[in-house]
Amino acid sequence: MIPYGRQSLDQADIDAVVAVLQSDWLTQGPTIERFEQAMAARCQADFAVAVCNATAALHIACLAAGLGPGDRLWTTPNTFLASANCGRYCGAEVDFVDIDPLTWNLDAVVLAAKLEQAERDGTLPKVLVAVAFSGQSCDMRRIAELAERYNFTVIEDASHAVGASYAGRPVGCGEFAAMTVFSFHPVKIITSAEGGMVLTNRPHLAERLQRLRSHGMTRDAQQMTEPSHGPWYYQQIELGFNYRITDLQAALGLSQLDKLDEFIARRRELAARYDRLLAYLPVTLPSPQHEAESAWHLYVIRLQTERISLSHRQVFEGLRAAGIGVNLHYIPVHLQPYYRDLGFAEGDFPEAERYYAQAISLPLYPLLSDEQQDHVVEQLRRLTEE
Repeated sequence: MIPYGRQSLDQADIDAVVAVLQSDWLTQGPTIERFEQAMAARCQADFAVAVCNATAALHIACLAAGLGPGDRLWTTPNTFLASANCGRYCGAEVDFVDIDPLTWNLDAVVLAAKLEQAERDGTLPKVLVAVAFSGQSCDMRRIAELAERYNFTVIEDASHAVGASYAGRPVGCGEFAAMTVFSFHPVKIITSAEGGMVLTNRPHLAERLQRLRSHGMTRDAQQMTEPSHGPWYYQQIELGFNYRITDLQAALGLSQLDKLDEFIARRRELAARYDRLLAYLPVTLPSPQHEAESAWHLYVIRLQTERISLSHRQVFEGLRAAGIGVNLHYIPVHLQPYYRDLGFAEGDFPEAERYYAQAISLPLYPLLSDEQQDHVVEQLRRLTEE
């Protein structure tokens, strides 16, 4: 089976993890800080806070932004559950903004109209989670302008977009978002086995993120409510979580970061090759977002179902039967039972629903060979021409 995505590990990655295993630190040691500093430098950000996974990163980013009961978080319906669930973890209401029919990202035009109505209704969001779907940023320049006008905090969920760029700068630089979240899950661009990170340029956010990931406690005397009792002393300032990453994971992530340019180059090569090979099939190919250079975590096509005799499901299952582990990113979040129970229904976000009825994620990862890619294309051709 050719999977839709997988990690790319080499001996250097193994050696990096073994070195930590042989050191004095397995959990909260110096490798975490080195990983954070390296990622911040790569993204031209001032601060980076590593955590156990990207869902935890989104959660504490929302808390750092002050999201709580009575507030609202907006995001796209075309994303993984965590982009919305992070708002619910904070006790906030969640709503969605439909997707652009070309880029399949949150539509900034629809967002502007929804914000205008929300201002009249007194229902403006406190946080917008802008998802860089498939590795490509949204129209972040326009979103940042809207955030300034309507006074909400932008968190870019760039779980797919490590190594991507927008407006000529690395995603994560902080120019268009208060905080940026990365994921290091094995199928993402680089991996730490599990892991996530929040990047920001704002010292007060970084300080709170660091505290929230570790039980809400501090050893910094300046944050304490009374003088220290001694070198052992710490205080819990607020309710936090055990969202810490380990030195073992950070060592793997740091080693993987050395290969990021190589990984991105191969992903872009494969994406361009798909563009050429699929150009004459009855499918809609990914479209570039203005100013965005994708990291190509996913290569998603949409079946032109009106030109194909087989159904969406039949093509999907036919590819699986041919040994191709295609996937579908994503089921619109508002159609999940949990969100239906909150009042959402079919027809609420029609563009995301049309997308879901046609989308298929094809295999894309650095170790995918040209021969394997040719097999994917040939099987897709066969199924769409039946």
